[in-house]
Amino acid sequence: MTSSPPGGTGTLGEHTVARIGYGAMGLGRQLPQHDAAAVLRRAVEHGVNHIDTASFYDHGVVNRRIRDALAPYADDLVIVSKVGARPATGPIPLALAQHPADLRAAVELDLAGLGLEQIPVVNLRRADIGPGVTATGDQIVDLDDQLAEMIALRDEGKIGAIGISTVDADTLRRALPAGIVCVQNAYNLLNRTHEDERALCTEHGIAWVPYFPLGSGFPGFPKVAENAVVQRIAAELGATGAQVGLAWLLAHAPNTLLIAGTTSVAHLEQNLAAGEIRLNPTQLAELDAIETELADGDGVEAFLDERR
Repeated sequence: MTSSPPGGTGTLGEHTVARIGYGAMGLGRQLPQHDAAAVLRRAVEHGVNHIDTASFYDHGVVNRRIRDALAPYADDLVIVSKVGARPATGPIPLALAQHPADLRAAVELDLAGLGLEQIPVVNLRRADIGPGVTATGDQIVDLDDQLAEMIALRDEGKIGAIGISTVDADTLRRALPAGIVCVQNAYNLLNRTHEDERALCTEHGIAWVPYFPLGSGFPGFPKVAENAVVQRIAAELGATGAQVGLAWLLAHAPNTLLIAGTTSVAHLEQNLAAGEIRLNPTQLAELDAIETELADGDGVEAFLDERR
């Protein structure tokens, strides 16, 4: 039995959303279309009203599947996309996807693919954590130029609000005057590299939307569910390790919104049920005390490169 809305509610710009949302990246052509539709519809049935996507997910297939499964959309459904740092279509260099014209083109692809007149929130994805270049050596386009285009898109009504992704604290501070409503950075129980950015979001009332919330198979992102302390606490609670990892994120900061993805209805329902788990003070202290493992930038870029 899941709560409705899952995990309670949080704020994403002007929107009130369930704190447990859904990340749609895995709903590409490798998954039968009826299975993708089943996951999306079950998520919405369970109170999910925050879905994360991008026009470059399987070259627009994911967006079209969201539209096929859920349109006409519920009034309270908040679809969030991202632009920049990756090509919208085709094997073009990473840097080219960062230029203002490319950001605009990606938004237009989102609008067409999703069948929307406005994307409620669009994240500007920088991927410039490090010495100003990506792991592939591509130069990063100036932030001010990108934000100017994002603001223009917002003023035109093509996007409702601006978020930012894969940034360090200095970049986030520079972006704040643009009216940033959310930040997506890699973050989880075992990797708290971006604690400074999370704290900044709390300070400024911005939604913190961690990706890799349960780790991954890449260096620096160990799988949360495989940690011995997590497994012991999961056994105490009659829960899964993944549920404990998600519950910790919800408890760690009230402005956290989750977008864990899955291609399975059963796994989706497990993720949503994490919103009902209440970690006691001792369990929270034990989880907080787990030694974390810092991630290197190559881990993030390897993940992104695999999905271009």
